[in-house]
Amino acid sequence: MSSHFVHGTPRGSRRLILAAASAGAIASLVLAGPILAQSEAPGEEEVYTVNATTTDLGTFLTGEDGKTLYYFANDTAPGASVCEGDCITNWPLFLLEEDETLEAGEGVTGVLATFPRADGSMQVSYDGRPLYYFAGDAAAGETNGQGRGDVWYVAAEDGTLNGPAAPADGGLVV
Repeated sequence: MSSHFVHGTPRGSRRLILAAASAGAIASLVLAGPILAQSEAPGEEEVYTVNATTTDLGTFLTGEDGKTLYYFANDTAPGASVCEGDCITNWPLFLLEEDETLEAGEGVTGVLATFPRADGSMQVSYDGRPLYYFAGDAAAGETNGQGRGDVWYVAAEDGTLNGPAAPADGGLVV
């Protein structure tokens, strides 16, 4: 299971429930164009493209279906995540399964990789920073997680942790 979408159906919900049972392998890194390509033939790998999007927040990374990816400021060691429990419910992990690989889309100049979590799943990182989605983003282009709790930020392509504070309405923090 992964926090991707398959055939238009969110897999994130199943991912959160089954995360402890999943296992993965190191994803291969391949440079490619900006179009998300997923192979569907049996025995073939699924390929997920990470793209760069530019808005008033700057240039940041997007995952499947154009959904915004985030950094967690509390993740201070490269290739290690401190997001657990309720944190994962609100901030679904960007995970790969054994038969999935990553591609860097246009404008993505950093290193995409994976690292093992304690449960054996493989979380995607960018230049060593773990990547997450935000449960409060329902569609491509939404950045509702930006600045939450002063620790969640859109995954800037240049790796910086900055940006405007969270919206005044509050929201999910951990």
